[in-house]
Amino acid sequence: MIAPTAVVAALEAAGFTHLVWIPDSHLGTWEPALAGSTLAPIRVTREGEAVGVAAGLMLGGARPLVAVQCTGFFEAGDAVRNVAHDMKLPLKMIVGVRSLRASRAGKSADNCPHFAEKLVAAWELPHREFDPASGSEAELTAALRELAESDAAGVLLWAE
Repeated sequence: MIAPTAVVAALEAAGFTHLVWIPDSHLGTWEPALAGSTLAPIRVTREGEAVGVAAGLMLGGARPLVAVQCTGFFEAGDAVRNVAHDMKLPLKMIVGVRSLRASRAGKSADNCPHFAEKLVAAWELPHREFDPASGSEAELTAALRELAESDAAGVLLWAE
């Protein structure tokens, strides 16, 4: 498993200026590492709000990353549609896919993994998957740089 300090270092190396997020049981493990980071973490109350805050930051010249869990991404759909497609802003997101590993092993009935990629695709967002349990720090850094450097909106599906 990639350590939270390595995740934060990769986020910084990719050039993100802010992390707009709702820390869940997995993404929240990054919080201690963020304390000494150059990233400016911004906690919001709802996932749609995270997308709106990120849009405002982008309009102001910042390079934010939104990090939410899959169920929150489902809730934020209209905000994602508006920012990525109507405003044509390069919204960048990490979407934690709760229970993905357990689901693939046949050990979970959680339907979040089933719908997460389908909804990202339905919103026509370029995406790729990253599993911090099997991926390397170099692979994470490359995936985040690819996400950050794209002129389009995009999503990194984060296996949980």
